[in-house]
Amino acid sequence: MTAMKERSQSVWMDVEVAPEAEPLSQDTDVEIVVVGSGIAGLSIAYELAEKGVSVLVIDRGEIAGGMTSRTTAHLAPICDDSLAELVSKRGRDAARAFQASQAAAVDRIESIVARHEIDCEFRRLDGILFLAPTDEETVLDDEVKAAAHIAVDVMRGSGLPLQGLHATPYLRYPEQATFHPLKYLRALCDVISAKGGRLHPRSAVEEIEETEDGVTVRAANGISVTARHAVVATNSPIHARYAYHTKQAPYRTYAMAFEIERGLVNDALYWDTLDPYHYVRLTGGSDGNDLLIVGGEDHKTGEDDNAVERFAALETWVKTLVPKLGRETHRWSGQVMDTLDFGAYIGLDADSKRVYVTTGDSGQGITHGVVASLIIPKLIADEQSEYAAIYDPSRTPAKRFGAFVGENLTAVSNLAQYVMPSEITSVDELKQGEGAILRDGLSKIAAYRADSGEVVKVSAVCTHLGCHVKWNSFEQCWDCPCHGSHFAPDGTVLNGPAVKPLPPA
Repeated sequence: MTAMKERSQSVWMDVEVAPEAEPLSQDTDVEIVVVGSGIAGLSIAYELAEKGVSVLVIDRGEIAGGMTSRTTAHLAPICDDSLAELVSKRGRDAARAFQASQAAAVDRIESIVARHEIDCEFRRLDGILFLAPTDEETVLDDEVKAAAHIAVDVMRGSGLPLQGLHATPYLRYPEQATFHPLKYLRALCDVISAKGGRLHPRSAVEEIEETEDGVTVRAANGISVTARHAVVATNSPIHARYAYHTKQAPYRTYAMAFEIERGLVNDALYWDTLDPYHYVRLTGGSDGNDLLIVGGEDHKTGEDDNAVERFAALETWVKTLVPKLGRETHRWSGQVMDTLDFGAYIGLDADSKRVYVTTGDSGQGITHGVVASLIIPKLIADEQSEYAAIYDPSRTPAKRFGAFVGENLTAVSNLAQYVMPSEITSVDELKQGEGAILRDGLSKIAAYRADSGEVVKVSAVCTHLGCHVKWNSFEQCWDCPCHGSHFAPDGTVLNGPAVKPLPPA
C-alpha cells in the first residue's frame, strides 16, 4: 500500500488514552455496547461502569482519537450560537433547561476530576464575550436580556488587557471552565477498565441490527458483539440513513497553538461576536511557558479547500490582540455537526427500542458529550432524566424550517456533481500530495498522487448516500460535503456516517 501523509495533530494528541487496548478479536456478549470512544462514548461508558453494568466500547480508530482529540475544550455552558438566538429559537423554558444541562455537564466533570484526583488541568475561569469592531453594542444588550430570562449570570465591562481592546465593551460569564480533554479521558478509561469494562480500538463497525431481545453489532472483520442495548456515540450516526443527517450539517473548524510567556494573557476563555466567531484559551506548555490556542474561520465541510488562507487569517487576528506571541507549535482542524436548534440529539433512537444515540455537538462537543452521559444511562435503566426532553432525537423544530431547507441544499446541489466536468483531465496534472476529481466516462474518480509518485484512484461517490467527495489538501483526506464522512486517500473510512470505504476505481 502506498504511504499516505499523516493528518494534522492537535496539542492534545501526544497523550495516549488507552495504549494497551486491543482490537476486537472474538465474538462477545455484554450488557451495553457503546460505538464511538470520544467524550460522549467514554463518559457514557464511565457512568454505566460506575453502576456495575458490563460495558464494551468499540471504535474504528484509536480510543479518543476522533473529533474529541481535535477540540479546543472550552467548557463553556453558554450557548455556542448566542443566548439571544437560543431564546429566540427555543423559547425561555427550553433555553433555561438547555443552559442548566450544560452547566450540569461541567459540574459533573469537576466532580469526577475531584473524586479520582485526575491531573488534567481542570480549572474554573471566566468566559469573556467581547464586541467585534464591526458590531453594534446592541449585540451585547440582547445577550444580557436573554441571560436574565434564563437565569444565566453575566456582568458587563469595558476594556480588556489585549492590544486594541482597552475600551472594548464585553460580557463576563463567571464559573466557566477548561481542561486537557485527553488526560481526562485517559483517567476515565482507567476507571472503566478497572470495573471490568472493555475498550476495543481499530475495530470498525459496519452494521447494527436490533432484535426482539437485544442488539448485534458487527465489525468489519466479521466479529460480533451481542448486547441488551447499543449506544451510537459517533460524531455522526453510522446506523441511520436519513433521520439525523437532514437535521444537522457538518462544518470544519480550524485551530492553532502558539507559545506564550506565562502570565502575558489572563487565564480566561475569550470569544468575539463575529459569525463565525474567533475564540482563545490557554493550556500548559513547556519550559515554564503556556500555549495560546486560537480557533475559528469555520465553513461548511467540503465547500472550501483553503486552509492556508484560513490559518493566515487566524494568525493575523490573534497577533493583532497579542503581538508578543511566540512560535507556532500546532495547527489542526476538526468537524462539528451543527443542528437546527443548537442542541444535540440525545436519547432513544426514534425508530428503535434498544438503540440510543448522541450526535449534533453544535460547537459544544465536550459539554454535549457529558450531557449525554447524564441522560442515556438513566434512560437505559428506565429512570427519569430531567434533561431528556430538551434533547429528544425525534424533534424537528418548526421555527427553524428555513434553516432546515438551507442546510439541506448542500445535498441537493451536490447532485449536480454527477454531470459537472472533472477538476483535472489527466492524473499527470497531479503533484505529489495532491488529490482531485477526474471524470471517467459517466463516473467520477477521486485521484491522489502520493509522495512516492504512485497514483491512488478510488470512486468519488460517498458510500453513505451517494454524494461526491471533495479533496481536503490540509488534512489529506476526502471530505463529503453532505453529511460529513471523511476518507483517507486510499478510500479508508476515517469518519462516519459512512461505514464502507470508497471502492477502488
